[in-house]
Amino acid sequence: MERQKFQTGTSVFMKMKNNSSRTIKKIFDKFTSEDNYGFNKTIIPVRLVQYGDELLVSRSQAKRLLLRIDKFKIVILDFDGVEAIGQAFADEIFRVFALNNKDIQLLHINASKNVEHMIVHALLNNPT
Repeated sequence: MERQKFQTGTSVFMKMKNNSSRTIKKIFDKFTSEDNYGFNKTIIPVRLVQYGDELLVSRSQAKRLLLRIDKFKIVILDFDGVEAIGQAFADEIFRVFALNNKDIQLLHINASKNVEHMIVHALLNNPT
């Protein structure tokens, strides 16, 4: 039986090393809490929401980033590679979303000085 060379749909290719130093325990430890073995933690690379050289300045961009994170208890936003964010972007995440989702622990890592400044500004305007 011959297979067609081109088919419609999405193909995903993956390459894995057989001699990886990763263990199942390390992976579970990274994405679970000590008191819960469910996958309740996620790390989101914020730079993935950027299209090309676009700046992260709007509430709609923040909302796009926040899609489906309500499924987790701990959300870590990784700002590696993001030089700056706008006030509306920071406010939507760290004030509006945080106020409406108090059961979700929202953390950030690898924030540049400019990004940290905007996050702090949004947090200072959060009455909680």
